[in-house]
Amino acid sequence: MSSKIVAIVGSYRKGGTIDSAVKAVLDGAREQGAETETVYLTEQHIEFCRNCRECMQATGEQRGKCTQHDDMEPILEKIEAADALVLASPVNFYNVTAIFRRFLERTVGFAYWPWGQNEPRIRIKRQPRKAVLVASSAMPGFFIPLATGAPRALRAAAATLGAKPVARLWIGLAAHAPHVPLSPQTLDRARKAGQKLAA
Repeated sequence: MSSKIVAIVGSYRKGGTIDSAVKAVLDGAREQGAETETVYLTEQHIEFCRNCRECMQATGEQRGKCTQHDDMEPILEKIEAADALVLASPVNFYNVTAIFRRFLERTVGFAYWPWGQNEPRIRIKRQPRKAVLVASSAMPGFFIPLATGAPRALRAAAATLGAKPVARLWIGLAAHAPHVPLSPQTLDRARKAGQKLAA
């Protein structure tokens, strides 16, 4: 049976660094027979989290359901049916984009936090999915985990969604032109990351 991989893209434009990197990751996964799907958050209607915590009150491993009716529920259903994820965002103001943060905040139903309990806990202790984390920035790539909160946000998204990162792509120097092509080395790393996801 082929694996199912869902990519969540928090970039504001197609054809840029993040989009190209995600496509290369998914190309590598398809080479291994995986079925892939890309969710562009800019094309989805996702409301802000209201912080009502209704979705966090029910006990058990089942994700709590949000009281809002938008595109978030179908996205989460795709994620739950997937074997692996690609979580990707450019760095804006030293962190993931606002639209990726909005998506991340709406995943709180994967945590259990009843009133009176001091802190939330993730419902699913195991990590049934793999993940590749992708971030791009104008600064050199090695600065992304040192000087930004993007890796932490992407790791938090993976943990909340029950995914264990198996590869990370921190792509730097991405702002020298409107469309900076990925280097052959970066494309190769991305394809290999996709192959690892589908293995």
